[in-house]
Amino acid sequence: MAAMTSTPDLSRGSEPRLTSLSHGGGCGCKIAPGVLSDILKGSNGLPVPPELLVGIETADDAAVYRLNDEQALIATTDFFMPIVDDAYDFGRIAATNAISDVYAMGGRPIMALALVGMPINVLSTATIGRILDGGQAVCKAAGIPIAGGHTIDSVEPIYGLVALGLVHPGRVKRNADARVGDRLILGKPLGVGVLSAALKKEQLDAAGYARMIDTTTRLNTPGPELSAIEGVHALTDVTGFGLAGHGLELARGAGRTVEIDWSRVPLLPGVRDLAAQGFVTGASGRNWAGYGASVSLPAGFESVDQALLSDPQTSGGLLVSCAPEAVPQVLATFRRHGFDAAAEIGRVTDEGAGRLVVR
Repeated sequence: MAAMTSTPDLSRGSEPRLTSLSHGGGCGCKIAPGVLSDILKGSNGLPVPPELLVGIETADDAAVYRLNDEQALIATTDFFMPIVDDAYDFGRIAATNAISDVYAMGGRPIMALALVGMPINVLSTATIGRILDGGQAVCKAAGIPIAGGHTIDSVEPIYGLVALGLVHPGRVKRNADARVGDRLILGKPLGVGVLSAALKKEQLDAAGYARMIDTTTRLNTPGPELSAIEGVHALTDVTGFGLAGHGLELARGAGRTVEIDWSRVPLLPGVRDLAAQGFVTGASGRNWAGYGASVSLPAGFESVDQALLSDPQTSGGLLVSCAPEAVPQVLATFRRHGFDAAAEIGRVTDEGAGRLVVR
């Protein structure tokens, strides 16, 4: 493929590429699942108030606190190092990713706070301003203000948001409530980690970059409508742990098995070829090392497909667990919001507890 980097940011002058300043980009920066599990072990010893509807017990997307009979507050935060070199695009991607967790709980975002860490002796104020402008543009598209935040001088560029939202307490969608017989629907195609790996090595063409920006800056706006569908039982978004990791969270939360039909999983155009050429993130391997023992693969499953199964998604798609009769309504909701690649990719079975099976 023809090499390219992101569209030049004229404010950067002789500044280094943003991705060269970070040891990992986007949600690929997440601590590996196995290590994270060890870190958090035994950390939930404090009393939990009855108003806390969702906490850390199932590794859900956000905390949810009941305010009254009609409203619950969703609170979440997400931030990371650059996944692209264009400052404005980096800001857009990070903001879209952070707000996604509100949508993944079935809520509507109401405001955000900015989290900014920048190497101020390396990047110009103009470049840092463009990152913030990108985040502001996404928040405007989501209909929310950035009402404050916090900044520090850091070695690596870091940007993200604290995102707050509201949801009716009866419409909160956890990642732990999937039921036997449910069908699984994925809202966005996979492959962002592969595209980011190719970009960092300057081997991503203009079409690939455009696809990457389109998917990572697409707000997961179907969330609130999906939460209102009676047959939708569980909801999450696929981010840094890949489809396998977040599918396992669904399985473990429900005490069931999640079965994935790999032939039906949507992939971004060109990513399988790129992965076969070696453009795979280190996070993909760390993900697999952390949870691969809980995943059953079919005979002959290729290493490229395994890498895509654990590929870290930055600002990835919603993963819906719903009753079979709700599938047409769920897919229609995705289509109405412009998610044409949304697809039914699997089901929930009672064949075991806390496992992922790939067919």
